[in-house]
Amino acid sequence: MAEYVKKYNPHRHADWNYGGEKWKLSRSKIDFFFECPRCFYLDNVLGTKRPGFPSFNLNIAVDELFKKEFDIHRGAGTPHPLMTQYGIEAIPLQHEKMDEWRDPFVGITHKHEPTGLIVSGGVDDIWVTPSGALIIVDYKSTSKEGKIEALGDSPWEMQYTRQLGVYRWLLEQNGFTVEKKGYLVYANASKNESGFNNTLVFETTLVPVETDVNWIEPTLHDIKKCLEQKDLPQPGPVCEYCPYREAAGKKLQAIHFANKKS
Repeated sequence: MAEYVKKYNPHRHADWNYGGEKWKLSRSKIDFFFECPRCFYLDNVLGTKRPGFPSFNLNIAVDELFKKEFDIHRGAGTPHPLMTQYGIEAIPLQHEKMDEWRDPFVGITHKHEPTGLIVSGGVDDIWVTPSGALIIVDYKSTSKEGKIEALGDSPWEMQYTRQLGVYRWLLEQNGFTVEKKGYLVYANASKNESGFNNTLVFETTLVPVETDVNWIEPTLHDIKKCLEQKDLPQPGPVCEYCPYREAAGKKLQAIHFANKKS
């Protein structure tokens, strides 16, 4: 039996492009806009996405195991030991829409009336305090030196801060009271063990994240303007795909014109 090979399709169905009935502005698309407005436009308006890359299956496995752990305490109405260790007075939220909110293809949604954009985001977890306020939580896993106790200022870590901010904003737009401080449940795999021995040793820490939602409203207007414009937006300052497309296009055109002359 021949092995199935998934081929890259540069032409998405119009239903999934901006203006199509299935299109939504996901949290990841908002980060995509920050990274490169031109690639964002090519993807969402013209329907040609960047080539994909394999999923980080180890990270997905850690996320799934965290979910199972916290769901045990969600069902029991008790705090997870990590929450107790860090003095967090809360328990995992029980809510009829919890599975929907955690589904990346559904998520928490809100229609932003000034722009008409339907914004969505799939959370990893939500905790609730004794007063009923919600706490946004996301699971992360990595392998790097040192104990992870705070976020730095790298592009990835700035993205994490925006991510939790979008989730907070979505819940607030749906009528919930949400704490400004969210958390990352961070699993850091050790590379200092004597060997693999079929086991990865993780140190799990709780990293506080001060969320901000003030940037979201103006960003949604900027995104709407980008989606509606007829000319191509400028590339992002650190985008690697736009310079590649430009350089490759010029070289291919040069070969094409040289062959036409010969």
